[in-house]
Amino acid sequence: MARFLLLLLLVSIAVFMLLELIPGDPVDALVPEGATPEMREQVRELYGLNDPLLQRYASWLGGVLQGDFGRSFQTRLPVAEAIAERAPVSLELAVLAMVVALAISVPVGVWSAYRPGGWVDRVATLVTSATLATPSFVLGILLVYVFGVQLKVLPILGWVPFSQDPVQHFSHLVLPVLTLAAGECVLFTRLLRGDMLATLQQDHVLSARARGLPTWRILARHALRQSSFSLVTVSGVVIGRLIGGTVIVESIFSLPGMGSLVVNAIISRDFIVVQSVVLLTALIYLLMNTLVDLTYPLLDPRVRKATS
Repeated sequence: MARFLLLLLLVSIAVFMLLELIPGDPVDALVPEGATPEMREQVRELYGLNDPLLQRYASWLGGVLQGDFGRSFQTRLPVAEAIAERAPVSLELAVLAMVVALAISVPVGVWSAYRPGGWVDRVATLVTSATLATPSFVLGILLVYVFGVQLKVLPILGWVPFSQDPVQHFSHLVLPVLTLAAGECVLFTRLLRGDMLATLQQDHVLSARARGLPTWRILARHALRQSSFSLVTVSGVVIGRLIGGTVIVESIFSLPGMGSLVVNAIISRDFIVVQSVVLLTALIYLLMNTLVDLTYPLLDPRVRKATS
């Protein structure tokens, strides 16, 4: 817990300094062109930009701890409201992409390790190699062209809330989710295949085979569970990366998530919004990695005994 709080403090300092290190004066985003020096000075006083650095950091951190991220330079509305409105879109997109990636890569990785050199292994190697060489934005455009323009079976752009139409809601998510999940499928499949190949050669697995246990039981209970350490560790990193990676995907598919919020904020020099979104993303990343550490004893009793 102490390490988590220390990391959180360091992240908050880094995120706060983001605004300080950006070239230019933040006042430029707050005043119209041709503003007088008196007007610029009034704005600096209003937003506390003339206060000492430590005082501004303490004031900002105190507001963040109370859920107050400040007000947007452009809209003058609370940043927390904008994030609360858009965060569910990005989180749903990231979680669904993770679920799809695991649902595809786990069975493919397990079977590729069980039958190395088989047709599943060869096809998986070919597909993952092609996917690895294709950037996510290119893959997104290809999916739009194939399924949206040529086949016309899926919508291309836009967002429909679940409460309005559940079917249309998920149909608009298919292409963005596949775009995000494709790259993670490559990582998960190759990682799990390598770990499974090593696990299947261990004595307890060979003993289970000698006792005539069913193949599915050997793979699921004796091999997969022990081979999941690397997969679980990487999953914690990936979920944070997926939330950050929604910037490009949301721009391609015109989704109203945090990615599009950040892009618009960067274009309009609304630095306080960028600052808040980066902090929230870093917090989610730290929380996910902490949860990953807590799952290790559940996967292997030896870890639980070592920590007890």
